[in-house]
Amino acid sequence: METRFGTKVNMIFIKVIVVGILALIMIIPISMIESLIREREENQKNVQDEISEKWGGSQHLVGPVLVLPYEVEATSVDSKPYIDKIYVLPNDFQTIGEIAAEERSRTLFKTLVYQSDLKVNGKFSLPDYSGLNINPEKIHWQDAYVLIGVTFMQGIKNKIEFIMNGKAQKVLPGVKPNSMISSGLTINTPLDITIDNYDFNFDITLNGSEGFYINPIGKTNRIQLKSDWNTVSFDGNFLPTERTIDKNGFDARWDVFDYNRNYVQSWIGDNSMLQPSSLGVDLKFPIDKYRMTMRSVKYAIIFIALTFVVFFLVELLSKKRIHPVQYLLVSSALVLFYTLLLAISEHLSFGLSYLIAAFATTTLITAYATTMFKNTKQTAMMGIFITALYIYLYIILQQENMALLFGAIGLFVALAVVMFVLRKVDWYKDAADGKNNK
Repeated sequence: METRFGTKVNMIFIKVIVVGILALIMIIPISMIESLIREREENQKNVQDEISEKWGGSQHLVGPVLVLPYEVEATSVDSKPYIDKIYVLPNDFQTIGEIAAEERSRTLFKTLVYQSDLKVNGKFSLPDYSGLNINPEKIHWQDAYVLIGVTFMQGIKNKIEFIMNGKAQKVLPGVKPNSMISSGLTINTPLDITIDNYDFNFDITLNGSEGFYINPIGKTNRIQLKSDWNTVSFDGNFLPTERTIDKNGFDARWDVFDYNRNYVQSWIGDNSMLQPSSLGVDLKFPIDKYRMTMRSVKYAIIFIALTFVVFFLVELLSKKRIHPVQYLLVSSALVLFYTLLLAISEHLSFGLSYLIAAFATTTLITAYATTMFKNTKQTAMMGIFITALYIYLYIILQQENMALLFGAIGLFVALAVVMFVLRKVDWYKDAADGKNNK
């Protein structure tokens, strides 16, 4: 009789250990799926980079910046005079732009590109020479020029006419040597020492992708951007003063003043603070299928554990035995769901892909449960449970900021249900019976 003592209880714990090991083993294919998602995401990034290289990447408009070359006198007998530069930013700077976004694709991968039409105007005022310790007679007024920074030159799609005080100025490709702008245009703007203020305006059409940024270089800045694309995030050092986002797109306005930034309006030498001080928008797809799939995979082990718990409860309460291989096959179906989701989402929308993958997985597990339980009610309950599980996961995926809260509540409820179902189980009953029969 000794061998009967606690035999059933020991078998239950052995089954728990075996099922637990099976759940841990499934971490291996889950990790492989995560690697597959990262690989596909990297392939999409390579396609985006390839399209951006030809179309234009994230554009950053800097300027115009007025440059005044001046002659620095020799400080000793052995030294010679040399040319230095005064950099002057506009007093007023205004930009109105419209951004038209569209999807481009190559093979299975898509990228988001745009074309921006910008109207830029403003006014330069000559600097305070005494504050710069400069003699205006040493300035080479005829050699003055303006720099405009454009990150991706291939994205310029119009003939630029830079108008200063009503006169068109000569626009040259590339920028003259400076420490602020590495790519862009140079405009020769010979100045008249008798004129203190210079109005300017120009239009520029830029192709780009992902984001668009502008430097608020004026003493006073008013920048307005509109688009028919409504999935955006406002980024940079300044948030919009006013913005509206609806189904028709977005409309945002920035009002920035010189005291909002950490650099002056005119200087000599380097200015490392100019280019990093920017504002703009990032254009995004409404749903990033790879990011959403990766987020769903994070819940895979929880899904497997909860499903195993339900199967184990059925096995415990109905006195039916479920083989570890059957647990393994069910967990394999749950893992396969994520591969289906990834593959289908590359052809269809994420929502529809999720519906198809979840329906196929639920149907497969429910049909297989029929052969295990041989009970219509238990099979139907299993189908309802799997369906509820996928509905709950989809809700979590939609609630990005509340995902942790929803997940924690779900696990708490699941544990409460398990505890409620097992509240009347006498785990030592069979062991005690075995001891009494000795």
